[in-house]
Amino acid sequence: MSFDVDLANLPPLTEVQEAELAALDALPDDEIDTSDIPPLTEEFWAEAVRGKYYRPTQTTTTVHIDSDVLAWLRDQGPGYQTRLNAILRREMLAALKKG
Repeated sequence: MSFDVDLANLPPLTEVQEAELAALDALPDDEIDTSDIPPLTEEFWAEAVRGKYYRPTQTTTTVHIDSDVLAWLRDQGPGYQTRLNAILRREMLAALKKG
């Protein structure tokens, strides 16, 4: 079973929830019990992978692509849309790094 959550339209907090959050917010960090959280070891960080479970949402759209570009993508075999997305993502990330 899965649920979709609209983060832009979350239900309002109840008075009890607001009171619990206020009580937590008032606690100094050193008074928060973290004994049930295992320590993160060097081995954990050595095997850590950023975004392992992240999967961006996808949107269907219509775009105009030069015919030769589309032919080139399709000539490489199945998965041309995935390749196109990978190319666009690579360029997006490069542009974001340049800032």
